[in-house]
Order: sequence, then structure tokens, then C-alpha cells
Amino acid sequence: ITVSTDIATKVTTAEDGSQSFANGDKISVYAWTSDPNTVPAQGSRVVDNAINTLGTDGKWTAELQMLWKNLKDKHYFIGVYPHADVSEADLTKVACSVDPAKQVESDILVATEFSGKIAENNPVSLTFDHMMAKVIVELSYRNQWGGADPEVTAVVLKNVVSDGTLNYLTKTITPAAVRADMSIPVVTSNRNYASVIIPQTGVNEVVVKIDGKDFSYVHGKDFSFEKGKYTTIKLIVGRNKIDLGEVAINEWGEGSVIEGGEALD
Repeated sequence: ITVSTDIATKVTTAEDGSQSFANGDKISVYAWTSDPNTVPAQGSRVVDNAINTLGTDGKWTAELQMLWKNLKDKHYFIGVYPHADVSEADLTKVACSVDPAKQVESDILVATEFSGKIAENNPVSLTFDHMMAKVIVELSYRNQWGGADPEVTAVVLKNVVSDGTLNYLTKTITPAAVRADMSIPVVTSNRNYASVIIPQTGVNEVVVKIDGKDFSYVHGKDFSFEKGKYTTIKLIVGRNKIDLGEVAINEWGEGSVIEGGEALD
């Protein structure tokens, strides 16, 4: 068995915005027969976490050769990026997480081929989709800082779920219950920040930290973080400073004169 790949989006990006796998990338491949909706136990799979590496010739090579069970049975396939060092026991309940400091490793891609391939269909084509959502924060500033960009120490998304359970067959993630603040990595200092994120609801606040102060934005409803889609949050930070124009002093003019007043104890 050999595989060929296509991808909706991935970390290697060309100038035109298209994305693809890069030389040396590795994927995990699983295959089985009988029922496309039920993956057998590890010992009964036709292919169980065969690690395929993309070569300079554009072809994927498995470390352990992948063989068809026979020439007539329909085979069903799952591909996963990044690859796993060991096989997953249950492909419907795979732990996943987002570490903002490890964007590539957190950006899980899954391909499914459930049409039923037989040996003469070689190579098997796999099209990968993002399992995560993505958040992008774009900052601009009012003139509170004199027209220059202030030094941003952090951009924080509040109340975020960073762990979940991934079902490879349905390509869905069930978020965990624990929530915490997530610091979004820098793309362009003081201007652009981005991260993959577990698809979820329940998040509606962004905090921008500048000079020891928190500038908070609370959205009127939850942000929508959907699988395979990016959400862009554009924020204008700060308050307008009131600039003084020309300053002049008028000569004293005569006001009213109060006479006959008494101060009593």
C-alpha cells in the first residue's frame, strides 16, 4: 500500500497562501477491512500506525511496508499529522491538547478514506483537514501613546479549554471541562497574535497587557471557534488623549464688586 496526500491547509505556506506538506513530514496511517465505522483492536488492523515520511521525490515511504490484506476486500484508511510514535488503542477517543508554544505539534490534521479501496486502487489518496480552530488578534492603537505602538507584554484569551478528546472517525473534538487563560503567541510584535485553539464556545474576553495595565475587551456573545476555520479579532486599544492647542492668557478684566458683606461668628 502506498499513499498520496492532499491538504486543506497546513503549516508550510506558499506566497499565494496555498499550503502543503514539506519534505521530511511524517504521518501515521491506519487501515482495516469489514466495517468503515468500526476500527478493530490493534492486533486486528491491516495497518496499525505505519509512519510514512515524505521524501524529496514527493512520495511517501512507510518505515514498515504497508501490505493489502488481500486483493478483493475493501480497505478503510485514516491518516494523522503529526505522526504518533505508538499506535492509538481507540481511534475514537484520542487525547489532544493545544500548547501555544508548540503550534505545529498542536495543529492536528486528520484524513479519512471510507469509500472502500481495494488493491488495484493503489496509491490511496488522503485529504487532510484541520481539527483545530484558529484565533487571530490584530491590534491597533488610539493616540494615547503619542502615535507610536506601545510595548505589549501579552495578549491573553480568557476562559479557554486547551484539552479535549478527538474522534478520528468523525473528525470531531469534545472539549474538556477545565478552563484557564491562554497567552497567544506573537506573529508581529505589538500588532498581530495567533494560535490554534480547541474548537469551543464559552470564550468572550481578550486582555491586552501594556505597561502593567490590562486593557480588556468583552464581546457581547461567545466567540465562534470552529474546526478548520480562523476567527479574527480586531481590537483598538487605549483611550484618546486630549491634546492642547494654543495656550494664551487674557488680561484681567473687571468683574463684579461685592460690598457690605459681613463675616459673623
